[in-house]
Amino acid sequence: MGNPGNHHALNALKYPEFRAYIIARFLFIFVLNMQATLVSWTVYDITKDPFSIGLIGLIEFGPAFIMAFYAGYVIDRGDKRNLLLASFAGNLLLTLTYTLVTSPQSMKSLSGQTVLLVIYGVTFCTGIARAFSGPTSFALVSRLVPEKELPSAITWHSGSWQVAAVSGPAIGGLLYARIGLTNAFLLMLGLLVLAVLGTLFIAPKPALQPKLHETIRESIQQGFRFVRRTPEVLGALSLDLFAVFFGGATALLPYFSDVILKSGPEGLGLLRSAPALGAITILLWVTFSPLRKKQGRAMFLSVAGFGLCIILFGLSRHFWLSFAALFVSGALDGISIIVRSTILQLKTPEEMRGRVASLNSIFIMSSNELGAFESGFTARLMGVVPAVVFGGCMTLVVTALVWLKAPGLKKLEY
Repeated sequence: MGNPGNHHALNALKYPEFRAYIIARFLFIFVLNMQATLVSWTVYDITKDPFSIGLIGLIEFGPAFIMAFYAGYVIDRGDKRNLLLASFAGNLLLTLTYTLVTSPQSMKSLSGQTVLLVIYGVTFCTGIARAFSGPTSFALVSRLVPEKELPSAITWHSGSWQVAAVSGPAIGGLLYARIGLTNAFLLMLGLLVLAVLGTLFIAPKPALQPKLHETIRESIQQGFRFVRRTPEVLGALSLDLFAVFFGGATALLPYFSDVILKSGPEGLGLLRSAPALGAITILLWVTFSPLRKKQGRAMFLSVAGFGLCIILFGLSRHFWLSFAALFVSGALDGISIIVRSTILQLKTPEEMRGRVASLNSIFIMSSNELGAFESGFTARLMGVVPAVVFGGCMTLVVTALVWLKAPGLKKLEY
């Protein structure tokens, strides 16, 4: 990769196309998180059934997972700016549908079951759009700044996502209480229009070397072969997948808040926000004091530290110690995200970025969704506290195995 050099974290913002992209993407992620919060509240208000809320995630996950392979093929062959524009515009139409079906007029004239079915249908379509939006964003970043500025661009890319992911639900809930559901959706429509307009400030980014005679199956197989034959990429993806799969304690937070820490719903809200607050804090720090050497080693240490934090959280009986453990786990995860994203950008050829990004999205979705299932399953088998401690220990085991199997990854610098 060469020497780390003197990369200032603000350098990426010197490029007008990247500025337009980061603003548009922030608005897009911000709206998606607001939307997810308000949709889940609406579904629960109709059904009064927590299981119906869980179906939202499952309905969105299914098409996103299935379409991810095809999305990678399309992204590597198509114009990345236009694909991002289409994804944003598609979500704008889906949000408009949400707005119409949850309006006071619709809620009065339609049965609750009909409204619910429409919401689930739109959510399914959102999953399809999600299969394209995330990988397209990843593949587009490297076309907006020179390669030497990629660490700076990735920091802004990850940091803006974290800020949007934390602020979106909070502001969505506040708007729901202050201006009502319909007005909140109308505001989201306005923000999505701005996101769509922002992408128009980016020049078209067609594929540099399209392989016109390559079939979908051959293209997808090439993506898998590249990841399998590139130890740094496979190691980074595997480390994130299994660390989050085993080390995710979020699914069990309601139990800890209610039974062990006895902090009630207020405490649950703080515990849920702790990892994201930690991630934002470290991302702000890295923005102005970037990692300049031994980034691969830093990623391993961060994941190992994440596992230790999960173990500490599982054993803690004091609220603020539990909060601190989750806060630090989020900060360490933030470091891992930045390093992993930069590795994927720098080690992946331009013509492979869409397929690798789609595989990365599958790994992320699998670790989050299946990790929640793993937490619940092991909690039923061995008890809640042992399950969390076991997950943290398994994160340490996975870190050690990847350390041994991908020696180039731990020596990586950029």
